[in-house]
Amino acid sequence: MFEKMNLDEMGKLLEKAQEESRKLEAEMQSKTYVAKAGGGMLCITMSGKGEVIDISIDNSLLQDKASLEILLISCINDVNKMLEDDKKNSVAGMFGSMGNLFGQK
Repeated sequence: MFEKMNLDEMGKLLEKAQEESRKLEAEMQSKTYVAKAGGGMLCITMSGKGEVIDISIDNSLLQDKASLEILLISCINDVNKMLEDDKKNSVAGMFGSMGNLFGQK
């Protein structure tokens, strides 16, 4: 696998991988993710950093604490899953585009 690579080439490829990683991280941090629950009665927006940046709750939910708690849990889990899935897909895409790192096509 490494027979045809010299250390100079490997260093350049590793630098490229680091640069791609930095770009991916910056891109992820600039994104926002939105999940809705209860037919849109609850909406949570999360940044690419994993911080909740907005919560919108329909007034009718304020009268039913149990339903609000269930919807909050569901919505938070959904938006976290969106973020994690996007991260995984982005990383997989980055490594897929660098398949030639070790001479793979």
